[in-house]
Amino acid sequence: MPHRTPVTLNFVEHGTGTPVLALHGWTPDHRLMLGCLEPVFAGRTGYRRLYPDLPGMGESPCPPEIASSDDVLAAVQDFVDDVLGDAPFLLVGESYGGYLARAIARSRPDQVRGLALVCPTGTAVENADRTVPQRQVLRPDPDLLASTDARTAAEFTDISVVQTPETLRRFREEILTGLDVADTTAMARIRQRWTLSEDPEDGAPFTRPTLILTGRQDHVTGYLDQFVLLPHYPRATFAVLDVAGHNLQIEQPGLFDALLGEWLDRVAADG
Repeated sequence: MPHRTPVTLNFVEHGTGTPVLALHGWTPDHRLMLGCLEPVFAGRTGYRRLYPDLPGMGESPCPPEIASSDDVLAAVQDFVDDVLGDAPFLLVGESYGGYLARAIARSRPDQVRGLALVCPTGTAVENADRTVPQRQVLRPDPDLLASTDARTAAEFTDISVVQTPETLRRFREEILTGLDVADTTAMARIRQRWTLSEDPEDGAPFTRPTLILTGRQDHVTGYLDQFVLLPHYPRATFAVLDVAGHNLQIEQPGLFDALLGEWLDRVAADG
């Protein structure tokens, strides 16, 4: 199909077999999803994992023509057309990437064979409209923060519910690396038109195996706005993980891996 946007997305690819398209959230880059999913697929063969950088994030360009979430979505749709064509694939989206993933599932219901959402933006897109818990740190480590450079400590403290050397390491390697290279000018431009013109749930229910993971202490996207999505996803497992914030894959890795694995099993059982 012809390109709808002037952007070719940078991406990283691992494995062969059934395609799995993974979309990261707002500001980080593909390394967030790489860190999420590669441990899950370490013991599973037969999957081709595709990790693109969204426009203005990572190494993907964001020219002035990309000025809204509709334009970002169009760039991802181009990526699917160019890299996957009409082949069926699985779709995983985190935070803002979960918002885009739901829109892709709406537009390609026969092609998307399974949908997994990690701390997705829910029914309220704008931060001020979201129903979220108060920020809370359940497992603080003041000594760890004191031994960390001020900028990293501030970014980590702002998002973390569990403060350990391991969660800090993963935050540095999987999230902060993306924050450091984001095109802030381009993102500010897109942020002015952040809501998609078509509601991802404004259509027929998505009847393929679905997983919706949320954090009980997620003060960014919360968990209540996502619960409202359930009627649209009749095959959804919905989980609210305690001791988990917006980076629940880092703070509850065992549960994350188990629930993603169970979702993959459900998709495989459907054929």
